[in-house]
Amino acid sequence: MARYIFITGGVVSSLGKGLMAASLAALLQARGYKVRIRKFDPYLNVDPGTMSPYQHGEVYVTDDGAETDLDLGHYERFTGVSARQSDNVTSGRIYRDIIAKERRGDYLGATVQVIPHVTNEIKAFAQADVDGLDFVLCEIGGTVGDIESLPFIEAIRQMRNELGREQTVFVHVTLVPYIAAAGELKTKPTQHSVKELTALGVQPDILLCRCEHPLPENEQAKIAAFCNVRKEAVIPALDAKSIYAVPLQYHAEGLDYEVLRAFGITPGVAPDLRRWEDILDRQQNPEGEVTIGVVGKYVGLADAYKSLNEALAHGGFANRVKVNINWIDAELFEKGDSDITAALEPMHAILVPGGFGERGSEGKIAAVRFARERKVPFFGICLGMQMACIEGARNTAGIENASSTEFGPTDEPVVGIITEWMTEEGLQTREAGGDLGGTMRLGAYEARLAGNSHVSGIYGSTVISERHRHRYEVNGAYKEPLEKGGLMFSGMSPDGLLPEIVERPDHPWFIGVQFHPELKSKPFDPHPLFASFIAAAVEQSRLV
Repeated sequence: MARYIFITGGVVSSLGKGLMAASLAALLQARGYKVRIRKFDPYLNVDPGTMSPYQHGEVYVTDDGAETDLDLGHYERFTGVSARQSDNVTSGRIYRDIIAKERRGDYLGATVQVIPHVTNEIKAFAQADVDGLDFVLCEIGGTVGDIESLPFIEAIRQMRNELGREQTVFVHVTLVPYIAAAGELKTKPTQHSVKELTALGVQPDILLCRCEHPLPENEQAKIAAFCNVRKEAVIPALDAKSIYAVPLQYHAEGLDYEVLRAFGITPGVAPDLRRWEDILDRQQNPEGEVTIGVVGKYVGLADAYKSLNEALAHGGFANRVKVNINWIDAELFEKGDSDITAALEPMHAILVPGGFGERGSEGKIAAVRFARERKVPFFGICLGMQMACIEGARNTAGIENASSTEFGPTDEPVVGIITEWMTEEGLQTREAGGDLGGTMRLGAYEARLAGNSHVSGIYGSTVISERHRHRYEVNGAYKEPLEKGGLMFSGMSPDGLLPEIVERPDHPWFIGVQFHPELKSKPFDPHPLFASFIAAAVEQSRLV
């Protein structure tokens, strides 16, 4: 029977609950347990897909097509367990489902209330699809005391009563701030945070104390006394040099040991952490470095490209090099050629990531042209592939007015809204101007690769499955003129309708993909495209 670890946060947000959940899950895995992590988001949006990256960071997409919180990316990268639709829920989705049930008459005319209806839905979500699991980690977003998170706190309180102490453990992540003027760490914020939580009926079993300075033993004892936990269960969590150092750091502080002890489990042999030690060694002892120019739209916020950032780092691990990322605002390139040359010449490779909208598109096209003409390794992802095709159409295929219908009416729609694609349920069709609009193509889809292509060599296969998130697609009607201009459509959907990958055989490394390979990259299993891209950047660094 699955055991539940509920993770809450207090004092301030951004304490790293997601990273803590991922690290703890990795440690339990290293001890031989099967784990899954879930995220409860108290906000009222139905999913993060409609939210600005500046509000919520990137939208993470699962194999089964869920648009989810970026923390699920941490969960996957640290555990290797593919996230599912059922691993992320928001208040908005819970209320939407409850109202739908009420409209259908499922509640037989009863008054619909937060308790029991909302809390029952939360409990059902936590306990769904847990067969074969040893531990389910449930992270509650936001901070304790937020009005919107109260139903979630109440739900986990009820679960403790229903399942018992042998099956539930509460871990509270809290801040112990350092006051420079006093030269001291202050425990009061943590005390108040725990007091708030216990007032709601939840007594933490373990406190993970985020602090910038070592937590003295007397302060540890003080927190334990005032917060009603064992001194050993007050775990210091200092800032780490790298997120991939966190599992090793938390193990050294005894987090996994204390969690098992709280369940009444006697920890057996020490966990096998060799793969984490290897990752850390590759990161801390590189044999060289490369600089990648990422020409994008949301470059002011690293979390907008969180998975991309990590996938590039993983490519570095595979090649034992440090990857420096130079984030470049695409709009800067819309002023003149000299700006492009000055910004991109020092780069060992160029990447144009995904995005939406016309803003910065001409800058991205200019970056593609630079990479093509100068033979600099180029990687285009989603919109980046579309920009590579528009650049190829304009400059090598003689289609001067090539554009995307996403940017407005055009006589040469090299990129257009998807009107049909194949799924397991059969052919899905959409009207570009109809009421249904252009619905997102979301989740994992197969692609067939040309046997003689660069990408089939990189993947070591001619059949792949990758995750998508897009409304627009390269127009298959332009395949022939684009190929005459030097582009090769080396990956297509199995039905042959949708272009998935383009490359330039006459270029050292020039690949555009319609999907998001960064979503499947892991530190201990770097995505082959990123490993190959960084290898090409290493080669380029030797040439310049």
